[in-house]
Amino acid sequence: MRSLFAIVALVGTVGLAACAQQVKAPFDPGVCYSVTRPSGEIQFNVVARDQPQIEFCAARLEEMRVRFLRLGGSTREVTGSFQGQFIFVDSRGVSFSRTLEGARFFALARTGDGRLAVPGAIQRDIDELAIVSEAEPPAFPGAPQG
Repeated sequence: MRSLFAIVALVGTVGLAACAQQVKAPFDPGVCYSVTRPSGEIQFNVVARDQPQIEFCAARLEEMRVRFLRLGGSTREVTGSFQGQFIFVDSRGVSFSRTLEGARFFALARTGDGRLAVPGAIQRDIDELAIVSEAEPPAFPGAPQG
C-alpha cells in the first residue's frame, strides 16, 4: 500500500512539473533578441531587427559576444532568441532549441580559427582530402567495347 502511495505521489509530482510554465521566446518576425537574467527574471533585449533567418541572428549574437570579450568581459556563452526559438552561442558553436532548458539542435560548429560554419561543410572538406580516385579497370581482351 505504501509503495502504491509513493508511486501515485511521484506521478503527481512529475505531472505538476510538466505543467509548470515554460519561458516562451518572442515570435516577432525578423527580430533578434539577447536573453539575460540580471535579477533571476528572464529579459529579452533587442539586438537586431530585419534579420531574414535564424543564422543571421546567431551571427549578431556572436558579434555581440566577441565585442564584450574585447571590452574585457568574461561572458563566453550568449543566449538569444529568434521567432520562437532559443539560440545558444558557446565555445563549441551554435545550438537551437524550442525551450530554454530543452534539448538542443547543434547547427553551427567552430572551425579551427574560431569562425562558425555548418558542420557538414567542415566534414566535407576533410572527406575531400581523403578521396582516392581509381583508374578505369583495364578491358579484357576480346570483351565487347562499349
